[in-house]
Order: sequence, then C-alpha cells, then structure tokens
Amino acid sequence: MTSGQPAIIRVLTAYAATLAAYFFCATMTLAETVTYQNAEGSFAVTGRFIGFDGDNISLLTDGGLVTLAAADLTCVGAPCPDLQNHVPVLRMIGAERMTGMLMPALLEGYARDQGLTISEDDGRWLLVSDPDGPVISVALTAAAPTVAFDAFVDHRADALLSLRELRPAEVQAAHAAGLGRVTVARQARILALDALVPVTTPGSAQRFTSLADVTAVLAGTSDVFDPYLPADLSGLLEGFEDRFMTPFGLALARPDTGYSDIDALRLAIEGAENGLTLLPFGEVGNTQPLKLSGPCGVVSQAELLSLKTEDYPLTFPVLLYLPQRRLHPRIDDFLDWLRSPSAHLVIRRVGLADLAAVPIPLAEQGERLAHAITNAGREVPLSELQRLVRLLEPRVRMSNTFRFEPGSTRLDGQSRSNVMQMAQSIRDGRFAGQELLFVGFSDGVGPAAANRDLSSARAETVRRAVTRALGGRIPETVLIETDAFGEALPMACDDAIWGQQTNRRVELWVGPQARSNPEP
Repeated sequence: MTSGQPAIIRVLTAYAATLAAYFFCATMTLAETVTYQNAEGSFAVTGRFIGFDGDNISLLTDGGLVTLAAADLTCVGAPCPDLQNHVPVLRMIGAERMTGMLMPALLEGYARDQGLTISEDDGRWLLVSDPDGPVISVALTAAAPTVAFDAFVDHRADALLSLRELRPAEVQAAHAAGLGRVTVARQARILALDALVPVTTPGSAQRFTSLADVTAVLAGTSDVFDPYLPADLSGLLEGFEDRFMTPFGLALARPDTGYSDIDALRLAIEGAENGLTLLPFGEVGNTQPLKLSGPCGVVSQAELLSLKTEDYPLTFPVLLYLPQRRLHPRIDDFLDWLRSPSAHLVIRRVGLADLAAVPIPLAEQGERLAHAITNAGREVPLSELQRLVRLLEPRVRMSNTFRFEPGSTRLDGQSRSNVMQMAQSIRDGRFAGQELLFVGFSDGVGPAAANRDLSSARAETVRRAVTRALGGRIPETVLIETDAFGEALPMACDDAIWGQQTNRRVELWVGPQARSNPEP
C-alpha cells in the first residue's frame, strides 16, 4: 500500500492490521498463566488471566476464581497483560443462530449508534473510535450447547449465548465454578424471543393441530403425521423437549434421516406428503404453518404480538448468560445498549421478537375476549365480567406479561426480564402521569374464590418485584395498583398443563391516574 492510495483504503488497512495484531495478543494473554504480587513480594497469586474490569483483575487459580485490585499489584514474568492500554475483550460462545446472525447485527447497530468504526476478522470484531483507537473487541464463537457451556464454566468465555434455558444441573455447575447465580435477571439476560412453529406440507388441508399431537408425532408414538427432524436436536428443540416432553416421560425420537440444517429440513417438508416438524419463527418458508388448538376451542397462533405477551405456548427466550464477576464499563455499555430501542429495531429486522412493550387497546382484543368469556369459569358471575370490562375499557394493555415457573411463585425468565425492562421504562419517565395496573388471572382448576385469591397474590408479587427493581422507591409521577379476576379471562384450555400455565398470568394495563377503579 502506498501513500498515493485513497485515505479510506489506508485507514481500513490500518484497522485490519490492528485487528489481527490485537486479537493475537489478546488470545495469548487470556490463554497464559500470570503471577501478580505486591510491592514487598510478600503476597503473590498465580493463575490464568481471565479479565480486567478497569480496576480489578480476575485470575483462575487452583483454588478457584479470585478478583484482586490491580492498583496494589504488579505482574511479573511473561506474558503480562498491558493494563495501561487494555482494550476490553468480550468472548461470546454459543448457538450459531446467535453468533452468525443476531450478535453481528447488534454489534453493527451499536457501532452505528456510537459513531464507531467496526471491522471483523474470522469471528472477531473490533470497534474503534477515531481518534482514540480501539474501544472494545468481541469474539463470537459458534459451538454446540455442551461445548459452549463447558467453555463458559471453565472461564474460557465471558458470555454464553443460548436458545434454551439452562437445566438445573447446569445451573449448579455454573455456581460451583464461581459464576454465581446465573438465573438472576442481571446474569440471565433475554435478548429476544423466538418460537417454534408446527408446520406441514404446503397445500395440506390441515390448518390446526394440538400440542399433544405434535409431541406424540415427534416422539414417534403417533402416525398422524410423518416426523421430520434435524440431525442436531439442540437449541430450541432442546427447550421444547425440556418443557413439553421430558416432564411426561417423552423424548424426541432420533430420526433415521436427520437434516443438516434448517434450510434442508424446510425443503424436505416442502416436498413431503404428510410431514410435520417444528421450525423457528420467521423460518417457515413455503411450508404450511399450523395453529395450536385445544379441546375448548381456543386457538393459539405464532405472531409477533403473541410472542411478546407469551400467550403463544411455544415461545422461547433467546438468552445471554453472564458471569457474576464485574465486567469492564465499556462492555457494560454495550450490554446495556442491548435493551435500547435501537437494539429492539435490529432484533426485529433479523426475524425475532424484541422485548419492547407495545400497547394493545381493548377494542383490538375482540376475538380474545369472545373466546375468554365463552370459556370463563362456571363460578364466575356476569357481574364480575362486567366489572372486568368497566375496569379495563379506559385502559390499554401493554404486551409485558408476567408468568411463573411451573409449581412455583417465582417469576419465569422472560417475566424477570420484563420486570427489569419495566423498571428502566419507569426511571426513564415513559409512564409519568400514568397508573400501572397489574391484573392477575388464574386457571380454572379449583374453586373460583381460591383462584381469585391466588391471582391477586401473583399480581402483588409482580408489583413487589418492580418496586424492588426500582430500589424500593416508586417515582411520585407513577401510581402502581393491583387487581385480580381469577379464572374470568382464560387464554388457553385448562385440559392441558401448558394451557393452565398460560392462564396463570399477570397482565399490565395502563391508563391515566385520574380514573378510579370500579368497585367490585
């Protein structure tokens, strides 16, 4: 390259050289064992260098992970990291759908928002500020779930990208490795929402199926359809198996012919006579999507809004798991940006559902209300349904919906994320002058009075969670109230466990503070 070449070419060449050199040095440092000691030499710690948060260094020693104040220590020997010119490194490993599609798009969006130049070399991204130089680097590695998890618990990755929630044994292993409580909202961050859609052959007369039929076909115990599955049953399919099959003693049947990827699987279904499979939301192509129906007549369809409200039962969180240890402030800035409106726009563009709350006026919920009132519990009087309509009519439902882990009073992963999103929105003043009404609902199993009490308790649980997320102080410009209607507004059939789980929920309705609640 000569000085007579265009300036932009020279700049890009310089960035490419910087990127290659930087990642070589960073990889060497993170892979090597270093020793830190105090000025007197009376204290020394040796371990694998894990990271630097701007003030503290983290080392993986024979005794586990330790964090030390860098200002009091000196690194001896080689290769010691250069903390004075340290560029934060975020090593992310996990599902290829995330490392190859979602995260690159988010990195480019972040760079655009921050006015940074971004370059990539073999999955390693460098974000550069002009004239300050490199700001942050991100390494994206695609790996199978077990390989990715092993790297995470061995501190060879700073973040785990997963299309399913960690299993109890994995949560325990992460805690034992010093990663902390990886299921808390601060460490288990939901980036987006995806879903699995049952699909069949194009041109099929079928438009509906039941979740029971889907699980039976994919377990190989039903011949209603011919099952089609990929060779790799990880990711979303593992999440489906964990939630809807394992608790009932079922498992996905290993196919004689497993398809290499989503494209191959979709093409096979498009050419089949009576095939059935599950495809990710936004990847159904020319197949025939099937709506989920239950014995009571309620139908559930995979749509952007039904994913956001979690009313569609095959909705799954797209997760980013983080360690307990502190990360560099520049990394935190990027992670915080992932909750921004700009990030939400990027997420929608790649075909996933974002977490941004959207309003749903009562007038747009006619079909939902008709089904719900038709299937309302026999012990729910007309007066209670009238109270429900009077209470909700002047308000708007927000897509934020809160549900609980099966058999537990603990909010599920998506709901914990919704709490954090809500708290941030309240801090930002987006609900100033509004009344936030958390409305609890239940399934129809058991006496109506008991169900109303349970739904009231769940609404209070959500209110307390949001208050805690706000540091115990609700802004004076916002009013938070609760109400409950028990089994009065079912969203699914109670004949199945997944339907009961869908019906146990707390909805958020927003309206002006000037309005008072109707008396029961």
